[in-house]
Formats: sequence, C-alpha cells, structure tokens
Amino acid sequence: MTARSLWKLFILIYVALAQYASAQDIAGAEDHPMVSRYAGAEIIKYEKQAFTEVSLAQTPIQQRGGKDKNPGAFLELEGKLTRVAYRIPEGRSTLEVSRNYEEALTGAGFEILFSCKNEECGGKPAGRPFNEIVTPKDLTVKMMFHEKDQRYLLARLTREDQTVHVAVYITKAYSIGGQDKNRVFVNTQVVESAPMQSGMVKVDAEAMAKGLDAEGHIALYGVYFDTDKADIKPESAETLAEIAKLMKSQPSLKVLIVGHTDNAGALDYNRSLSERRAKAVMDALVSQYKIGAERMTALGVGMAAPVASNENEAGKAKNRRVELVKR
Repeated sequence: MTARSLWKLFILIYVALAQYASAQDIAGAEDHPMVSRYAGAEIIKYEKQAFTEVSLAQTPIQQRGGKDKNPGAFLELEGKLTRVAYRIPEGRSTLEVSRNYEEALTGAGFEILFSCKNEECGGKPAGRPFNEIVTPKDLTVKMMFHEKDQRYLLARLTREDQTVHVAVYITKAYSIGGQDKNRVFVNTQVVESAPMQSGMVKVDAEAMAKGLDAEGHIALYGVYFDTDKADIKPESAETLAEIAKLMKSQPSLKVLIVGHTDNAGALDYNRSLSERRAKAVMDALVSQYKIGAERMTALGVGMAAPVASNENEAGKAKNRRVELVKR
C-alpha cells in the first residue's frame, strides 16, 4: 500500500471515529425509562435530583422577566426530577420531533395538558418571552433566540401511587453557525411527584412543648391514616407516644386535637372525616396511654384552615395534618 493510500485510509478512519464520538451520550447519562429519545439523538445534558421543586410552563408566557411577571403560567411541582437534553440528527424538523414525542406520550397513557408552537407560545417579540424563560441556562447558546421555530408540550400521567409530568421543549438552532446550525435540540423534564421519604424529622415531646408555648399550636405530620378513613395506622405509634409524654410531663395542660384535610371532596364530608380522625387520636391517647379524656377535646375543621396552597400535591400534603392547640 502506497503512502498516499495509507494517508487516505487514515483520513477515512479519523472521520469515522469523529462522527462516532460526536454521536455518543455524555458520561453517566441515560434516557428516562418512561420517555425514550428520538431515534439517533445524543444526550448533551443530564441532570437527576431525588426531590426538588420544579416549575413547568402550563400556559403561553406573555411577559419577559421571569415567573413573577407571569402569574399562573407555571405548574409548581415537587418530586423526583430527571432532565435530559438531546441533539437530534441532521435534517429533522421541530414538527417531526414534536409529533413523535406527542405520539409516544399519548400512546403510553399521558394526557396533553398544554402545547404551543412559535409565536403561539406568547409574548412580544413573537414567542421570545417563552423561549427566554423555558430555555435552561446551560443550553442558552443552542436553544435561546430560536423562538421562530419552537414547540412545547406538557403532559401528565396519573397512576395509583404517583403523578408523572413530562415537559418537552424543542427548538431549531437557525441563528448560530458551526456543526449545530439548523440542528434541532430537545430539553425534556420528567417530574415524578411521588411522596418524599417522610419520617426523617421527628417532632418529639420537647418540640411539641416549645411549639405550644411559642405559637399556641403545633402541626403534627406523624399521625397517619388510610385515604378516606379514620383508622390510625401502626406507624403513628411514635408520634402518639410523644404526645402522651408531653401530656404526662405537664399534668395541667389541656389541648384541642384538631383534624385538617386538603380540599379534595365535599366540605361537609371533609369536616366529618377530620373530626373522626381527631377523635381517633384522642381515643388512642386515652386507651393506650391513659391520658385523661377531660384534658382533650377533638375537633375537625376539614379544609377550612390550610397552611399551603391546595393547587399542588406538596401543598395538599401539608394541609392534611393533626394539630395540637393549647387551651
């Protein structure tokens, strides 16, 4: 083989290896099991958090300057976040990529909550505010200022044990040069709103006493009930024991035991349920820990005294509680 032939072979191998390398995912990245990639795409950004706050656009965005200037435009969630960003193979359109994601999500049982394209995504100049807010900071060069060819969809899947939201933002890099010019980029966010690991922070008798002295009441999240029931679950024993310890350490203390619910269900039903739950706590303290019934009064207020918004699962979880109120 001549030197010239060897040189040509070297060039061919180099080009092939360069193309192979450029098509590889970044180290440690992987697709989310519920959202596959567009065929031939490569992962360029990857992020995973066990429990965090996430804001997903759920309406067109009219004002530049962030979430505060666009009230109601974002769905506020808490849960496990997986963010995967892809570079799509050359020659693809945002429409083709968007249709593939939509078909895959609806086929898996997801409901499309919101979608938009180009200027329909809102604001002036046409579609720019949406593009500026939704584009992640680490993808500014590849995705920002491409609002003339952008598409977005927000989908939800509700299962027995969790709710999953998926946001897919797609742009075409028509205003930059180099190898990324006219390439389509996709940023996906999957938020799994399963309950966080609870019981990591215990409210003991001492903390209860301090709360009652400082505020006159304290919320307890360690008393558990099955949905729509007033039967206390076994894992509530530790909190009940701490309430009993508090009552025994302060023989003159009298309290209201107040049940609270979120806003799911009818007003009268929730009031009744919350009262039955409060009464169950009182009965357990009397029967199991020998606390005098005359020192406790069980009340239920249902959804009437929320401590957080009922617009999201995290807020609803905070509103479902039992409180001790000092008499």
